[in-house]
Amino acid sequence: MLAPTTAHAVDAAERDPGQTITAPVRDALALLPIRDEDRTGYDRTKFRHWIDADRDGCNTRAEVLKAEAVVAPEQGARCLLTGGEWYSPYDDQYIQGPRGLDIDHLVPLAEAWDSGASTWTAAEREAYANDLGDDRALIAVSAASNRSKADQDPSTWLPPAEGYRCEYVTDWIADKIRWGLSIDAIEQASLTDVLSRCPDVPVTVTTAR
Repeated sequence: MLAPTTAHAVDAAERDPGQTITAPVRDALALLPIRDEDRTGYDRTKFRHWIDADRDGCNTRAEVLKAEAVVAPEQGARCLLTGGEWYSPYDDQYIQGPRGLDIDHLVPLAEAWDSGASTWTAAEREAYANDLGDDRALIAVSAASNRSKADQDPSTWLPPAEGYRCEYVTDWIADKIRWGLSIDAIEQASLTDVLSRCPDVPVTVTTAR
């Protein structure tokens, strides 16, 4: 565990999967290395996603929908979900039924690629794209808000629901720490700016790699 007084950028060589890191969110931001981003070679298909890791008939998308429903949907054959209700925190809306929802990778796949995932193995990228080990990694939101966000980072997109922005950037930082991803200088400035108006809440992350 890294205490707030010893927070420093964590190099990949210092990390082990399953390591627990705890720090106030502003110190947690300081754990992220700052590097230029590079999208060379990115292709969404390099992140195999919506797999059925536990072979229970429900893929990752369905698992997130079931976990985050505020009113549980009905589950039919082949994990077909109908009915139910979800809350989309990005735009402060309740959504009836799964059709109006997307499952958002909090840190988008392209952003992950830019920030270090380009050097990962295919298995690591698959694990990232289907991360059910941290509730912050994948989130059910309205399709409209997810498509507005696309592959942007917080320097160019923040949730329309202003009351959610502190949680959003805190979770963004946690997800990048979990996967050993970097930030660029503009991203760091934007995260710092948002956090200046937020409580310095503690963040606990279990590293995935």
